[in-house]
Amino acid sequence: MIRIIDYKAGNAPSVMRAVKHLGYDTAYARQSKDFDDATHIILPGVGSAKATMDSIKAMNILAKLEEIVIKKQLPFLGICVGMQILFEESQEDNTPCLGFLKGKVRKYDVNKVRVPQMGWNHVQFTKKAPIKSQADGHFYFVNSFYVKPEDSSDIWSMSDYEGDFVAGIQKGNIYGTQFHIEKSGEAGLNLLKGFLSL
Repeated sequence: MIRIIDYKAGNAPSVMRAVKHLGYDTAYARQSKDFDDATHIILPGVGSAKATMDSIKAMNILAKLEEIVIKKQLPFLGICVGMQILFEESQEDNTPCLGFLKGKVRKYDVNKVRVPQMGWNHVQFTKKAPIKSQADGHFYFVNSFYVKPEDSSDIWSMSDYEGDFVAGIQKGNIYGTQFHIEKSGEAGLNLLKGFLSL
């Protein structure tokens, strides 16, 4: 069962539509017991890092996430803010995050670029992850912040917004996309299918 974490600030319904479109059984996860039958976990992202972390804490699922993602190593995908909170800290409201990956989240320089970045941007995959259908292409972004991994080997893909930034991360069973994979047309669906096929 593909479990999509449904917190109030997220965009879980659009992710669920994409997963169902690809023919997979899926359901929301709103409490710890909902993860018991999970084969894959997706954490969608819309809103701020603080609101996302507050919602996850209120759901009382932090310990369960650590158990199934870090210890059991189920395939996990974080999307947009869902990827950002995988790191230790976000500059957005100085928010402590999950810390599954080493690194921090930084804000774009508003003196150099329009914030948020909104629209299609080209993504280049810089390493081969163990999934099918990984290919460079255009994906849809809506973000004011970007991740700065401490370990460069965690970087899966890159993009350019008046300078290179990390568009995707992958470490073992943990995947993340700064772009909205569920809103990125055929390229996004192909990548999502590759993750769900793990």
